[in-house]
Amino acid sequence: PPSPLQPPGLPLAPCRSFSNNKIQVELDESSGVAMMKFKSPPVNSLSLEFLTEFSISLEKLENNRACRGVIITSAVPKIFSSGLDITEMSGKSTEHYTEFWRAVQEMWLRLYGSNMVTVAAVNGSSPAGGCLVALSCDYRIMAENPKFSIGLNEAQLGIVAPFWFKDTFVNVVGHRIAERSLQLGSLHPALEAHKLGLVDELVPEEKLMEKAAAVMAQWLALPDHARQLTKTMMRKAVLDRLVAHREEDIKNFVSFISKESIQKSLRMYMEMLKKRK
Repeated sequence: PPSPLQPPGLPLAPCRSFSNNKIQVELDESSGVAMMKFKSPPVNSLSLEFLTEFSISLEKLENNRACRGVIITSAVPKIFSSGLDITEMSGKSTEHYTEFWRAVQEMWLRLYGSNMVTVAAVNGSSPAGGCLVALSCDYRIMAENPKFSIGLNEAQLGIVAPFWFKDTFVNVVGHRIAERSLQLGSLHPALEAHKLGLVDELVPEEKLMEKAAAVMAQWLALPDHARQLTKTMMRKAVLDRLVAHREEDIKNFVSFISKESIQKSLRMYMEMLKKRK
């Protein structure tokens, strides 16, 4: 249907944008490619509000017949996403932790299971939950900057990456690399991340979006149904495992995060971040 902003009789505007507070989305209907930019300064942390907007934006694109692929990137310099918002996990109620964790699950189920081609254009550092977002895409391109790093570094904060973070990681880099990286809570500089296969390609920062568009075109050159069925075949078991254990996973998270020792290490981590500023 024509967009309500278009007077009748005129050709459809090729670019449709719907932006929320924290995520900016632009859909180019002629190419079928949407651009999704995280714009939640200072570090695009995955707060409850951010996660909710992210899931809604994905759902809108998924339901739009004109959209076949989405490029995910950041509008905040030097950072893709710093991962889960620690303030959502510190000093809050059990109900809040439950709601927050359900939103984290929802975001991953939608992104990892998306029918669209998903390309992450990682234009800054991407620890923990930020790394999960990139890992959940079909293809990862990272800016060639030695200052940018990516990894599931939960162990460094004294917390443990859940099984479905781990599964997603293993499916990208293989068991041995994932095992070592997860135990050490490693953040890998761009060059090393590429060597490990954590990102598929490195390009100079100024070429990143051009490269993302080229990769997207290559993936969209295939018939959607064949690609979608193949993706489902590859990812279904991992998705189903969370769906089957969703409530249990929430309970585990809530009881873990409510422990005083864990709360204490999160508070120490937040203090350290404040000092760094």
